[in-house]
Amino acid sequence: MPLLKEKIYTIEDIYHLPNGERAELIHGQLYMMSPPSYVHQTVCMEIAGTIRDYIRRNKGSCQVLSAPLAVNLNADDKTYVEPDISVICDRNKISDKGIQGAPDFIVEIVSPSSRKMDYSTKNAIYVDAGVREYWIVDPLKKRTTVYYYEEDAAPMIVPFDQPVTVEIYGDLQITISTLLQDFDL
Repeated sequence: MPLLKEKIYTIEDIYHLPNGERAELIHGQLYMMSPPSYVHQTVCMEIAGTIRDYIRRNKGSCQVLSAPLAVNLNADDKTYVEPDISVICDRNKISDKGIQGAPDFIVEIVSPSSRKMDYSTKNAIYVDAGVREYWIVDPLKKRTTVYYYEEDAAPMIVPFDQPVTVEIYGDLQITISTLLQDFDL
Protein backbone atom coordinates (compact mmCIF):
# COMPACT_ATOMS: atom_id res chain seq x y z
CA MET A 1 0.00 0.00 0.00
CA PRO A 2 1.57 3.35 -1.01
CA LEU A 3 2.13 6.00 1.62
CA LEU A 4 0.04 9.14 1.33
CA LYS A 5 2.06 12.05 0.04
CA GLU A 6 2.27 15.07 2.26
CA LYS A 7 1.32 18.28 0.46
CA ILE A 8 4.24 20.57 -0.17
CA TYR A 9 3.22 24.23 -0.14
CA THR A 10 4.96 27.11 -1.88
CA ILE A 11 5.01 30.88 -1.57
CA GLU A 12 2.17 31.00 -4.10
CA ASP A 13 -0.03 29.28 -1.50
CA ILE A 14 0.86 32.02 1.01
CA TYR A 15 -0.17 34.70 -1.47
CA HIS A 16 -3.52 32.95 -2.00
CA LEU A 17 -4.53 32.82 1.68
CA PRO A 18 -7.84 34.54 2.45
CA ASN A 19 -7.57 38.20 3.51
CA GLY A 20 -6.59 38.55 7.14
CA GLU A 21 -5.00 35.11 7.42
CA ARG A 22 -1.27 34.94 7.94
CA ALA A 23 1.03 31.95 7.80
CA GLU A 24 4.69 31.13 7.56
CA LEU A 25 6.11 28.50 5.24
CA ILE A 26 9.00 26.35 6.43
CA HIS A 27 10.39 23.64 4.16
CA GLY A 28 7.09 23.47 2.31
CA GLN A 29 4.87 23.22 5.40
CA LEU A 30 2.35 25.93 6.36
CA TYR A 31 2.20 27.25 9.92
CA MET A 32 -0.77 29.50 10.62
CA MET A 33 -0.13 32.61 12.72
CA SER A 34 -2.27 34.14 15.45
CA PRO A 35 -2.70 37.91 15.67
CA PRO A 36 -0.11 39.50 17.98
CA SER A 37 -1.08 40.73 21.45
CA TYR A 38 -0.70 44.23 22.89
CA VAL A 39 2.38 43.13 24.86
CA HIS A 40 3.91 41.55 21.77
CA GLN A 41 3.39 44.66 19.64
CA THR A 42 4.64 47.02 22.36
CA VAL A 43 7.86 45.05 22.85
CA CYS A 44 8.35 44.78 19.09
CA MET A 45 7.86 48.50 18.41
CA GLU A 46 10.14 49.60 21.26
CA ILE A 47 13.01 47.35 20.17
CA ALA A 48 12.59 48.20 16.47
CA GLY A 49 12.43 51.92 17.29
CA THR A 50 15.60 51.71 19.37
CA ILE A 51 17.48 49.98 16.57
CA ARG A 52 16.10 52.40 13.95
CA ASP A 53 17.14 55.41 16.05
CA TYR A 54 20.64 53.95 16.48
CA ILE A 55 21.01 53.41 12.72
CA ARG A 56 19.86 56.98 11.99
CA ARG A 57 22.11 58.53 14.66
CA ASN A 58 25.12 56.68 13.27
CA LYS A 59 24.18 57.23 9.61
CA GLY A 60 24.19 53.47 9.13
CA SER A 61 23.31 51.69 5.93
CA CYS A 62 21.18 48.94 7.48
CA GLN A 63 17.41 49.10 7.59
CA VAL A 64 15.13 47.79 10.34
CA LEU A 65 11.76 46.41 9.27
CA SER A 66 8.96 44.79 11.26
CA ALA A 67 6.30 42.19 10.51
CA PRO A 68 4.26 41.62 8.56
CA LEU A 69 7.01 41.48 5.96
CA ALA A 70 7.87 38.57 3.68
CA VAL A 71 11.34 37.19 4.31
CA ASN A 72 12.32 34.55 1.78
CA LEU A 73 15.37 33.23 3.65
CA ASN A 74 16.87 30.99 1.01
CA ALA A 75 15.43 32.74 -2.04
CA ASP A 76 13.47 29.58 -2.85
CA ASP A 77 9.71 29.02 -2.90
CA LYS A 78 9.49 26.65 0.11
CA THR A 79 10.51 28.90 3.03
CA TYR A 80 8.78 32.18 3.85
CA VAL A 81 8.84 33.69 7.34
CA GLU A 82 7.69 36.94 8.93
CA PRO A 83 10.17 37.73 11.72
CA ASP A 84 8.92 40.32 14.19
CA ILE A 85 12.01 42.47 13.50
CA SER A 86 14.53 42.13 10.66
CA VAL A 87 17.68 44.20 10.20
CA ILE A 88 18.99 44.09 6.65
CA CYS A 89 22.39 45.57 5.83
CA ASP A 90 22.51 44.53 2.17
CA ARG A 91 19.87 46.76 0.58
CA ASN A 92 19.99 44.63 -2.59
CA LYS A 93 17.99 42.00 -0.65
CA ILE A 94 15.04 44.39 -0.28
CA SER A 95 12.31 44.44 -2.92
CA ASP A 96 8.62 45.31 -3.13
CA LYS A 97 7.83 41.66 -2.34
CA GLY A 98 9.94 41.71 0.85
CA ILE A 99 13.39 40.38 1.64
CA GLN A 100 15.18 37.90 -0.61
CA GLY A 101 17.84 36.19 1.50
CA ALA A 102 18.79 36.20 5.16
CA PRO A 103 18.59 39.37 7.25
CA ASP A 104 21.68 40.15 9.33
CA PHE A 105 19.76 40.31 12.61
CA ILE A 106 16.36 38.89 13.54
CA VAL A 107 14.28 39.40 16.68
CA GLU A 108 11.29 37.20 17.50
CA ILE A 109 8.94 38.12 20.36
CA VAL A 110 7.61 34.90 21.90
CA SER A 111 3.88 34.44 22.29
CA PRO A 112 2.18 31.32 23.70
CA SER A 113 1.36 30.04 20.21
CA SER A 114 4.90 30.64 18.83
CA ARG A 115 7.08 29.33 21.69
CA LYS A 116 8.20 26.04 20.09
CA MET A 117 8.56 27.62 16.67
CA ASP A 118 10.74 30.52 17.91
CA TYR A 119 13.02 28.47 20.17
CA SER A 120 13.47 25.44 17.96
CA THR A 121 12.34 25.50 14.34
CA LYS A 122 13.24 29.10 13.54
CA ASN A 123 16.55 28.89 15.36
CA ALA A 124 17.57 26.04 13.04
CA ILE A 125 16.43 27.69 9.82
CA TYR A 126 17.94 31.06 10.72
CA VAL A 127 21.40 29.65 11.39
CA ASP A 128 21.24 27.55 8.21
CA ALA A 129 20.18 30.56 6.11
CA GLY A 130 23.11 32.73 7.28
CA VAL A 131 21.44 35.08 9.79
CA ARG A 132 24.27 36.60 11.83
CA GLU A 133 22.39 37.28 15.08
CA TYR A 134 19.07 36.06 16.51
CA TRP A 135 17.24 37.21 19.63
CA ILE A 136 14.28 35.45 21.19
CA VAL A 137 12.55 37.98 23.45
CA ASP A 138 10.27 36.22 25.93
CA PRO A 139 7.89 38.62 27.76
CA LEU A 140 6.40 35.82 29.89
CA LYS A 141 9.80 34.73 31.24
CA LYS A 142 11.20 38.29 31.09
CA ARG A 143 14.38 37.20 29.36
CA THR A 144 16.12 37.34 26.01
CA THR A 145 17.92 34.37 24.48
CA VAL A 146 20.72 35.62 22.26
CA TYR A 147 22.46 33.71 19.48
CA TYR A 148 25.59 35.18 17.90
CA TYR A 149 25.88 32.67 15.09
CA GLU A 150 29.13 34.13 13.76
CA GLU A 151 30.86 33.26 17.04
CA ASP A 152 29.48 29.70 17.05
CA ALA A 153 28.98 29.97 20.79
CA ALA A 154 26.29 28.73 23.15
CA PRO A 155 23.29 31.04 23.47
CA MET A 156 23.23 33.63 26.22
CA ILE A 157 20.14 34.13 28.36
CA VAL A 158 19.81 37.72 29.54
CA PRO A 159 17.15 38.91 32.01
CA PHE A 160 15.14 41.95 30.88
CA ASP A 161 16.81 44.15 33.52
CA GLN A 162 20.31 43.61 32.08
CA PRO A 163 21.68 45.17 28.88
CA VAL A 164 22.09 43.07 25.75
CA THR A 165 24.64 44.08 23.13
CA VAL A 166 23.50 44.08 19.52
CA GLU A 167 26.59 42.27 18.28
CA ILE A 168 26.30 43.30 14.63
CA TYR A 169 26.98 46.84 15.88
CA GLY A 170 29.03 46.20 19.02
CA ASP A 171 28.25 49.50 20.72
CA LEU A 172 24.43 49.30 20.83
CA GLN A 173 23.07 47.94 24.09
CA ILE A 174 19.38 47.43 24.79
CA THR A 175 17.85 46.90 28.22
CA ILE A 176 14.35 45.58 27.61
CA SER A 177 12.99 46.58 31.05
CA THR A 178 14.10 50.18 30.42
CA LEU A 179 12.27 50.23 27.07
CA LEU A 180 9.10 48.99 28.76
CA GLN A 181 9.17 51.09 31.95
CA ASP A 182 6.45 53.47 30.71
CA PHE A 183 4.03 50.67 29.85
CA ASP A 184 1.76 48.70 32.12
CA LEU A 185 2.90 45.22 31.07
